[in-house]
Amino acid sequence: MALPLEQLAVPRVLRLSASDQIAGSLRDAIVRGHLATGVVLRQDEIAARFHVSKIPVREALKRLEAEGLVRFTKNRGAVVAGLSPAEILEYMDIRAMLEARAAGLAAARISDERLNEARQKLAEFGASQDPGRWGELNWLFHSTLYADADRPILLAEIRALYDKLERYVRALLAMTAQTEMPKTQSEHSAILDAFARRDPDAAASLTRAHVLDAGASLVQYLKDHRHHGGNT
Repeated sequence: MALPLEQLAVPRVLRLSASDQIAGSLRDAIVRGHLATGVVLRQDEIAARFHVSKIPVREALKRLEAEGLVRFTKNRGAVVAGLSPAEILEYMDIRAMLEARAAGLAAARISDERLNEARQKLAEFGASQDPGRWGELNWLFHSTLYADADRPILLAEIRALYDKLERYVRALLAMTAQTEMPKTQSEHSAILDAFARRDPDAAASLTRAHVLDAGASLVQYLKDHRHHGGNT
């Protein structure tokens, strides 16, 4: 499968190092589903796209390999990595534990300002008609709620898991919006209510159930999709 170079955004001014910028561009394209599983990431083509040598490209690809978004094969070089249903379930289980912890820590101390911000994010998520934005709007809602936990390392780990799974979540929501979106918003509202009550136990429990339910729905969708000939 050829590498669609037009999907790699190249800024006019490189404010980060070349390897940071290349990694960010590739990560964004993979997370958004613009680079599908199995696409070969040819170092010479990427280097030409960014007008750099292959050295920062290799550094960027190695970083993405560590994040689970890229894998190296003997015959094809670097390719966009895919996840099996079992791997997705395990990642979602880890996410459920980490997000429940973040919710429990944040709920007891969340400020009124943060609650209002989360309400706004929830409204934006519910009003958006663009499936391409749903993943990021979902993250903004949850991360706003977790912010007052004051655990930046924990939130960074949760974000890394989001990036591993977001392309699959996007596919699920895009194909099942009529059934999944109302349920998702209902669960979000219940979680927000628990935060508004400053109830850490309820916030943690509802968050954990929300993530696990999303994981089960996602895996079932992928199994059905593959069964009917899909390539996700």
